[in-house]
Amino acid sequence: MTSQQHTRPLIDIGVNLADKRFKGETHGVLERARDAGVSSCILTATSESTCHEVIDLYERYAEEFPNMLHCTAGVHPHEAKHWHKTSAGVIKGLASHQAVVAIGETGLDFNRDFSPRSAQELAFEAQLELASELQLPVFLHERDAHKRQLEILHCYRDHLIDGVLHCFTGDKKALFNYLDLDLHIGITGWICDERRGQVLQQIVKNIPLNRLMLETDAPYLTPRTLRPKPKSSRNEPAYLPWILNSVAEFRNESAEVIAQATIATSQQFFRLQL
Repeated sequence: MTSQQHTRPLIDIGVNLADKRFKGETHGVLERARDAGVSSCILTATSESTCHEVIDLYERYAEEFPNMLHCTAGVHPHEAKHWHKTSAGVIKGLASHQAVVAIGETGLDFNRDFSPRSAQELAFEAQLELASELQLPVFLHERDAHKRQLEILHCYRDHLIDGVLHCFTGDKKALFNYLDLDLHIGITGWICDERRGQVLQQIVKNIPLNRLMLETDAPYLTPRTLRPKPKSSRNEPAYLPWILNSVAEFRNESAEVIAQATIATSQQFFRLQL
């Protein structure tokens, strides 16, 4: 199966386009994405500064790439140590921009602990409250913090309109716990990794089609199935078809079926007008 054996456009729900590895190359990255059949990209914000940066990217390229760019607004757990008493107001203000379609990236990361866990929880709960108030879906990060993240989400789920576990790499128990909360699941190039992705390859079939979405998390997690291998290790949205193909393979479904379902799900989740 080649990267282009599907006929529908794809939606990349997680692109870190403000990352320094894309500096000076944004236009080319978007052109290649469009040529590869990626019709929409959700640009991920991870801090107050990147919230401004992704909105700036939207404003710079929206005319040339109409309906292609959308943004999140939020603070990643790695940046939670910078959360302060005015942060919620700042994020709320940014979320009013027409490009913003979700609150996040937010959640807990107990793997690296770049921010104290207490600060992570404070920022996480504040952003869940904000998503509930604004009735925007929440774009979630979690690493080695499943138990605590689940406890917090249980407290807020009835007030959230939607949530997606972005870049899911957990086990079957974690997957079913998140699905039981009526959350969506984002799959990245992790599934293309024959070394680290074996558990995900085995359980991806358990994700209902109406809860499944695709993402590159570019510039991270370049699909190891890419052929020919790119000179740079940097991932980009144009590589999303390889993720689609791996998901289709391990679900034993056609790429066309997965493409059609994930487009519809992503469009509804982010309230996209395409």
